[in-house]
Amino acid sequence: MEQLLTKPSFSHVSYLWDEQAAAKLAGDEVGLLIYRSNLLGADLRLTNYGGGNTSCKTTAKDPLTGRQTEVMWVKGSGGDLGTLKRSGLAALYVERLRSLTNVYRGIQHEDEMVELFNHCIFDLSSKAPSIDTPLHGFLPFRHIDHLHPDAAIAIAAAKDGKAITRELFGGSIGWVDWQRPGFDLGLKLRECLEENPGIRGIMLGSHGLFTWGATSYDSYINTLEVIERCAEYIEENTGKKGPVFGGAKLESLPETNRKKQAAALAPVLRGFCSSERHMIGHFTDDERVLQFINSQDLERLAPMGTSCPDHFLRTKISPLVLEMAPDADLSDVEAIKQKLAPAFEEYRQMYREYYQYCKHPNSPAIRDSNPVIILYPGVGMFSFAKDKQTARVAAEFYTNAINVMRGAEAISQYTSLPRQEAFNIEYWLLEEAKLQRMPKPKALSGKIALVTGSAGGIGKAIAKRFIAEGAVVVFNDNDQQRMQQASEDLKGEYSRDQYATALLDVTSADQIKAAYDVAALAFGGVDIVVNCAGLSISKPIEEHTEKDWDLLYDVLVKGQFLVTQAGVEIMRKQNLGGDVLNIVSKNALVSGPNNAGYGSAKAAQLHLSRLNAAELGKDKIRVNVVNPDAVISDSKIWEGGWAQGRAKAYGVTVEELPAFYAKRTLLNEIILPEDIAAACFAFVGGELHKSTGNVLNVDGGVAMAFVR
Repeated sequence: MEQLLTKPSFSHVSYLWDEQAAAKLAGDEVGLLIYRSNLLGADLRLTNYGGGNTSCKTTAKDPLTGRQTEVMWVKGSGGDLGTLKRSGLAALYVERLRSLTNVYRGIQHEDEMVELFNHCIFDLSSKAPSIDTPLHGFLPFRHIDHLHPDAAIAIAAAKDGKAITRELFGGSIGWVDWQRPGFDLGLKLRECLEENPGIRGIMLGSHGLFTWGATSYDSYINTLEVIERCAEYIEENTGKKGPVFGGAKLESLPETNRKKQAAALAPVLRGFCSSERHMIGHFTDDERVLQFINSQDLERLAPMGTSCPDHFLRTKISPLVLEMAPDADLSDVEAIKQKLAPAFEEYRQMYREYYQYCKHPNSPAIRDSNPVIILYPGVGMFSFAKDKQTARVAAEFYTNAINVMRGAEAISQYTSLPRQEAFNIEYWLLEEAKLQRMPKPKALSGKIALVTGSAGGIGKAIAKRFIAEGAVVVFNDNDQQRMQQASEDLKGEYSRDQYATALLDVTSADQIKAAYDVAALAFGGVDIVVNCAGLSISKPIEEHTEKDWDLLYDVLVKGQFLVTQAGVEIMRKQNLGGDVLNIVSKNALVSGPNNAGYGSAKAAQLHLSRLNAAELGKDKIRVNVVNPDAVISDSKIWEGGWAQGRAKAYGVTVEELPAFYAKRTLLNEIILPEDIAAACFAFVGGELHKSTGNVLNVDGGVAMAFVR
């Protein structure tokens, strides 16, 4: 590759090409395709998560004939450009793919062509080819990029988009009117190129952009240049017609107040959106979002929905706009629910009518009729979906849609997909088949857990087990250094969509409130509260101080009460039921030496659990207890004086404690944090959903601790 003398300069897109990195891939066209794809996918201004596709055509030895043959490598179905690897590519014989025109029966039958892609597979380990495969195959260029850049879609979705494209690029960018992606659209692209030889790209009406080049780098630069010019044009014209989105209708609350309102309202919204299944939420008060939701044009533009099919598939037909003052009093939860209930029912009815009007005889059954995107003027945007990643990405897509509307309105007038076209995408049989192929939800999918003391020991094991079973978790600890170390460890193990963190001293009402606010803003609320934070003090009665006593009762009893109280408040907002799990101890049931303060506090925790179970049953909130014993591994308790105290009480050394504890059990087993986590999952995993007020001992079998 020729060395660049100067790095190209762009103002609206990111130039990320690294000559040294690319040089290492010289001669590896597929490697360069992946490299280019990752660069394009790293800039959300160029394409959305999971959106767009790229390709390259190479020659390779046919394993059957031994002759060199042309092969196209293209992003496979369901992949993401930013994280694309070789395993995410589909490789097809170009000649066979193009030969499918011989059996093509017309646009009414084009879905059947997808099955025929399998007869064109070159690499048998390929990813399944996507519906966009023929769009790349019918163009002759070696390297092709199909992206969904906000700036290009703004032009593609503008009322005068075709004329603007022709004027802006002097005829060097072709235009193909909106058509659902598929085999026939590939033929339309080929026809556009034949009618406009020498063009450098094609704009797809209401959809996106196709660009290409002779080399991977040429394609990359061409793509950036076209998108940069689109963005420049929008910037040059922004404000000429008047204020963006017609100007501001109201002002946003200050950031702290926005977060406070959002945290208070999110569980209520989550409850409404989870009428068919538990949903996970996401909140953003991005400046671009605020500009739109606070504007004069919100009422006109929001019901129109999005234009790009990738946007629409993630965000649904249109958002729900809340008609509430930004600083509305949210303290009366029942009053807020009564105010919002008609808006949600109206949205569901709108969606049902949309389905009934647009459905075909073979359409899949209607899906969840709740909104995905909820706009709260002056505060921000909520999104709700089956998991955190889907909810976050939906918010990103709607932010892209806002950018598109902003640009289209600046240069012309925004247009969205007609309702029938939108339905044909949303309930496309090929999309339905893709949904049916997705893995089944795990036991805790859609559930949100807050586990106190989860930076280490039992709490961390419980939190990790819940994540493994599909939940999202708020990790926390009162020790900032320990929490920071846990956060670093979590980054290497989990994605940002699986957990959040908070500093939490369970004796502080303010920190408890702040931790639940983290849960509400990150995920929408809470379903499972695990009171695991604790400490141990082992002393003879004459050595036990009042300070020791107060500390034990503050952390173990008062802390459990306060954390449960705050969690129940959120669960009631959601009206989805929930689980409270209290990690108590065998010592709640067994009298041991030198243990007056700790043992009695544990007994209080146990009875408090019974009292809470009796009170909260009407809310479908289950309260259960897991009683561990002698869990030494990774326990902060054993770092202090507890180990020495228990060893002294039993007349053994600290090193002998694990074996000592195991030998006194009926099963002669050492108890690990993972054993406690398994017991917790047994309570919340769905099999015991009608059980509350129970005690499960996980102690290897200590007869004195038998509950009955």
